[in-house]
Amino acid sequence: MDYRDKIREFVNEGIDEKKVAGREDRFWQSLRKAGTTLWLDTGDIEEAEANWTAEMSALTTNNTLLNNEIQKGIYDSFIEKAKSIVKAMPEEDRVKEIAFMLNARHGLRLAKRFGGFVSVELHTDTAHDIDAILSYGLRFNDICPDNFIVKVPLTATGLLGARMLKDAGVKINFTLEFSARQNVLVTLITRPDYLNVFLGRIGAYIANNGLGDGSGAGEMAVLSSQGWVTSLSASNPWPTRLIAASLRNYQQLDLLAGTDVYTMPPKVAAAGRTQLPGQFISRRGTIYPVQMTGEGRKSGLEKFWEVEPGVVEFGRSVAANLPSSGAELAARAGKAGLTDMFPELSGEEVQMIEADGKIPVYSHWKDRLVSGSIAPDTLLTLAGLASFTTDQRALDERIKRIIF
Repeated sequence: MDYRDKIREFVNEGIDEKKVAGREDRFWQSLRKAGTTLWLDTGDIEEAEANWTAEMSALTTNNTLLNNEIQKGIYDSFIEKAKSIVKAMPEEDRVKEIAFMLNARHGLRLAKRFGGFVSVELHTDTAHDIDAILSYGLRFNDICPDNFIVKVPLTATGLLGARMLKDAGVKINFTLEFSARQNVLVTLITRPDYLNVFLGRIGAYIANNGLGDGSGAGEMAVLSSQGWVTSLSASNPWPTRLIAASLRNYQQLDLLAGTDVYTMPPKVAAAGRTQLPGQFISRRGTIYPVQMTGEGRKSGLEKFWEVEPGVVEFGRSVAANLPSSGAELAARAGKAGLTDMFPELSGEEVQMIEADGKIPVYSHWKDRLVSGSIAPDTLLTLAGLASFTTDQRALDERIKRIIF
């Protein structure tokens, strides 16, 4: 038995999940008829079961949600057993390997319990490592090809790694996008099964920083992305589907009806079920007003939903002639006038991204935003990856405490 077979057997060992028979629900049937596929956004099995219905088809996890489950201690004995399997590896590799096993193990439990797709996310250390993206992505697929969808984050390297995985037959959910223009590049270059707009953080960024009241911006980013993704992927070998990711409030269930996919936190799903009448119509093509201050306009907020012509041209050129590395892709973006999408950061700026948390502090980035050397969608992507890295670090630390 080779190593991969051994890992597959180990992560499957002893899983005995009773499949949930979701009840039919007219409320969710109406939303499905409007054109939206329904996923739950949680790694908590009990929470998912309390909200699961026959109209739901998948669950999505991420580094944060997985860490929430690991910190409960429910996998401590699994980690202890895994220690003997990885003992010959260098310390850093041992931790990353066990983190992979945990992600696969929990994903398998969700798949067996609910019978649908499960999005599983790569370790954040792989974000700029194309060999690691390929290796771990292929191994996730090898463990559960029928149910696993591999999440790859938006980096220059991630665009290329996800394209290679997709070309190898792996189902891809490309993640950490915040704008239509980012999703144009992802659609053209990577051609994934799914991609995202994390809309809640867009409104929070605008409101928290006094650049507007935050309303309408996330919704506009989603609906603009939907139009672009549907149109551009029509010429690809398969359609790419847009996810309105991690809805923040139940009203968005109605405001974005007709979007390809929702990933719904259980609290949002439960609130919508009790507060909305359940008579949905498609909102595709709707234009929501976005209130912005003068400062907000100067800082490029329209880049969340507007797509400049050079983005499409650049995406097509990269798709036709793939770079050999993320660094080459970023350099080509700079030459195409899109430096703000893959900017260079100083060591101090990297630290500031992590310190700011999920919602960047505008005053820290004002000069770069106004000058156009970085864009707000890029800033939120960098902040999202840094936030996931912090949670991944907490998960890794628990592994270290058990195995060392």
